[in-house]
Order: sequence, then C-alpha cells, then structure tokens
Amino acid sequence: MAYRTDLAVELLENLRGRDELSGVSEREYEREGLHIHEAEVTTERAARLLGKPCGRYLTLSLEALSRREEEAFPRSVRVLAALIETLLPPLDSAAPVLIAGLGSRSITPDAVGPRSADHVIATRHLISRSPEFFASWRPVSVLAPGVLGQTGVETGEIVRGVLDHVRPRAVIAIDALAAGRLSRLVRTVQLADTGIVPGSGVNNARAALDRQTLGVPVVSIGVPTVADGGSLAHEIAQQLDGAQCEALDDLSQPFIITTRDIDREVADTARLIGYAVNMALQHISVEEIDLYLS
Repeated sequence: MAYRTDLAVELLENLRGRDELSGVSEREYEREGLHIHEAEVTTERAARLLGKPCGRYLTLSLEALSRREEEAFPRSVRVLAALIETLLPPLDSAAPVLIAGLGSRSITPDAVGPRSADHVIATRHLISRSPEFFASWRPVSVLAPGVLGQTGVETGEIVRGVLDHVRPRAVIAIDALAAGRLSRLVRTVQLADTGIVPGSGVNNARAALDRQTLGVPVVSIGVPTVADGGSLAHEIAQQLDGAQCEALDDLSQPFIITTRDIDREVADTARLIGYAVNMALQHISVEEIDLYLS
C-alpha cells in the first residue's frame, strides 16, 4: 500500500526521527489564534527523501473557520494574506502579478483554483481605463485556464502564453491537493515558494509551474480536498502494526475520497483564498473587498 500526500507537513510526520531529515528545519507558531507549521527544505538529499523541491512550506490550520469561531473569517484572511506576502519576492506597488486558478470548475473537489479566482479583483485593465480610481492599485491579472481534458491545451502552455503579454513579476497558482489523513481535508492551506504541479491532487499530474518553467517566482496555494484510498489504507495498517485485512485491501484500490459537505467547504475556502490574495496584493480590508466584489 503506497502512501501519497501533497502536504509537506504529512510527509515530515511520516519521516520524522530519521537522520536523513537533517536538511529540514521546522517551527510551529500561532497568529491571531491560528496554528501555522513552517518547514524549510535546504538540502537536495532532504528534497529527494521528501519528494519536494528545496524551499519553504507553510501550512495554516483552518480549524477556527470550520468551527465557525467568532471573527474566524477575517482573522483567517489576515493571517493567510500575511503568509502570502512572506513568500512573494520583494515587489514594488506597481509590479504586476498573475493569479492562476488551476483545476476543473465542473468537478467540485478540483474547483478550488477557479473558484478562488472568482474572488480575486482583476485590476490590470482598470488602471489605464480609470486612473482616477485605480492608479495606486497593483496590476493584477486573473486566469482560470481549465484542464487539458476541457481545452486540449496543457495548463502550462496557457499560462506561459499569457505571461508573454502580461509580463508579471510573480505568479500565484492556486490548486486542489491530496491529503494522507481525512482530518486535514479542507482544514488546511499549504503555501510554498517552490511552484506547483497542476492536477497532482487528483493523481493526474501535469508539467510543473515554477520559476524554472515560467521564468518568474511562483507561489503556490493549495487546499487538500481529497484523500487517496491507498494512503488511508497505509495509515490504518501502520496504526495496526502492519496488520492485513480484506477491508484494507479493498481500500487500497484506486479510490479518491472526499467530504460529505465538499460543495460548501470548497466555496468557503475559495472565498478565503481569494480575499487573502486581494489583501496581500492590494493591502485592502475585508470590508473593502466585499464592496469591490459586490
């Protein structure tokens, strides 16, 4: 039974205690009552062991949002926006940024990217058309390229084509991920400065979107919306000291598992990400974002 997850924090949990992890530094802290796990992979040896490129990985817990705690949404937006800013390269206020919402809008667990893009304020066209209102705003372009099965064009090809015209200083790519544990489904957001591989969350990985392929820094924002059946079987077998049973063998078949309330949870999480991107790039409040998106 193979274990598969896109979350750096889960890969580290499974490998913690092994000497080979000497090339990874970790810390945990809280902002506004929200838990954050930060890991930095600094050596190629550790990167190979984890199956993740060298770079920084931030994991934000959304438990407060899922419990509907008081002021949970604005707190989560502010914290996520601050984390996005920490991973972006130093940019002046006029530097253009491209947002790429990856995935298929018609498949709910894969729709985090395009639905997040719906909540991002596109300003590139407004700055020249209405300078009296938007001259101080950052030029932001928003793209939801769909998937190969819908367009017949690789996501990377579409993004690179847009880059030739928009010429952004950075790209923020948003996509669905896979988790190894059900407790993390739509309960965490992973950010990284290493780019992203579109489709990896649904085991249909395409060409990577990163600094090497796009020529500009790429910050990825991912939300685990599915778990692989084989990964769950692996976890259960480990907790049962490697015991084998027919139910675990059935679970290890190619199953993708998601939550019962995935429609609402994806909608809530997509709104959170879109608002946080707006706040990070334009430095505006949740109330102002509500106004511009209404």
